Amino acid sequence: MSTLLRRLLPAEWYRRYLLRSCENDGLLDYLQTPLADTSVSLFETEFIVLDFETTGLDPRHDRILSMGFTVIRNGRVLMRENAHWLVKPDQVLDKNSVVIHNITDDRSQLGRNLSQSMAILLSAMAGRVIVAHHAVIETGFLDAVCEKLYGHVLPLRVIDTLKSAKKTLDQQHRVLASNDLRLFNLRKRYNLPRYKAHDALQDAIATAELFLAMASQKCKDLHRCKVRDFL
Repeated sequence: MSTLLRRLLPAEWYRRYLLRSCENDGLLDYLQTPLADTSVSLFETEFIVLDFETTGLDPRHDRILSMGFTVIRNGRVLMRENAHWLVKPDQVLDKNSVVIHNITDDRSQLGRNLSQSMAILLSAMAGRVIVAHHAVIETGFLDAVCEKLYGHVLPLRVIDTLKSAKKTLDQQHRVLASNDLRLFNLRKRYNLPRYKAHDALQDAIATAELFLAMASQKCKDLHRCKVRDFL
């Protein structure tokens, strides 16, 4: 029911609805902070740039293995507010996925449990706009986890750098190859250095830098563009 309501209601209305009806303390803290104002400039808005490493791409069956985020404030990536941790899964890890993310069963057992992880993440997300690359992954897992823990999906403001890049390139009538929209190929297009992939924190930082490069190219001055221009 909450998934349908989120689709039907404006995000801020949905937040207020949940605030009246939600009884879970962990979710209430998040809901008590209004969502970011989409009419405000990018420079005046705080962003939390997220990345998850997961056992696969299906939130119904796969699990989050690590969470990483960084914060953008006043048009700058705030390295001092970076965070990264492992999430203890409730299933044995598949060998094929371990090859990609290098998180073994032994390492994952040292992580925080899912409830602790979400408490930290929700506190950091409150009042901020989420930025992610191919954000359907992060939002899909957030929905699945919040439905499981709290019985509701979250009201969110989300900017997807992949979708934003595709829109820009389509407007320029660029012919796109199948991998042109991958995070590190897009960074190359904006003359950004290459980082190691499949690390949640490094991918979050890489996405933050890409978002700022894209926004700066489009707006010239971050005071001129509104959040709604990228949602």
